[in-house]
Amino acid sequence: MSLAKLNARIDEINSLLCVGLDSDLTRLPASFQTQAEPQFAFNRWIIEQTHPFASAYKPNMAFYEARGDAGMRELKRTLDYLHEHHPGIFTICDAKRGDIGSTNRGYAEAIFDWLGFDAVTLHPYLGSEALAPFLERADKTAIILCRTSNPGAGELQDLPIAGEPLWSVVARMVAARWNARGNCMLVVGATYPAELAAVRAIVGAMPVLVPGVGAQGGSIEAAVRAGLNQDGRGLLINASRGILFSDDPGAEAQRLCDAINQFRSG
Repeated sequence: MSLAKLNARIDEINSLLCVGLDSDLTRLPASFQTQAEPQFAFNRWIIEQTHPFASAYKPNMAFYEARGDAGMRELKRTLDYLHEHHPGIFTICDAKRGDIGSTNRGYAEAIFDWLGFDAVTLHPYLGSEALAPFLERADKTAIILCRTSNPGAGELQDLPIAGEPLWSVVARMVAARWNARGNCMLVVGATYPAELAAVRAIVGAMPVLVPGVGAQGGSIEAAVRAGLNQDGRGLLINASRGILFSDDPGAEAQRLCDAINQFRSG
């Protein structure tokens, strides 16, 4: 089961850090842009610098799909490289899929079986019946969008449903019904620590993927204090641009890992 893999990795290296492989071709250093497989070469370089501190890697599909077959080939190469050299690291496809069931079956086969990801981000809007091809995969993880980190998230997510905001309803539904196989996570942004604390109270020990630290302004301290579960885990705090495009990605990954652990134990 993939969540057991995640927890084993967290315990092995004592890290709640997820590194987002948002490898935008236009921002890659010139030395990589001239290579035959620029995104794969850059990802491999990042992985080799950061893997001692990373419990998960999370490529965003947009940066690979935008390059057509070349980008998808390099994404596949990245996953193959991780499977061969770092098989214990959890992998998340940040695709935010969510369609009718037959379409989702195709998405699930592509993401889980061809690319080989452990997990995928999903929209809840079409309901559990539509997401069944993901939820039924007990060997994989369905990461449901709940309270996203973007400034406009509240336009829909704060809408009241019987006096309760929609994000809270999603959290309750996933915890009570969709997580029957124990293979669900939620997405809650670090930019909304009060909501993260409320989600933790609703879902118990369920893991939460937390984007929004660094460039988006979310606080590591607030996220850790709001989101840890009773086992001192239950969080994956994602950092992308702040690591990828820093002067020393390995040192930045270590700094973030240490900062998370400082508040985790304090």
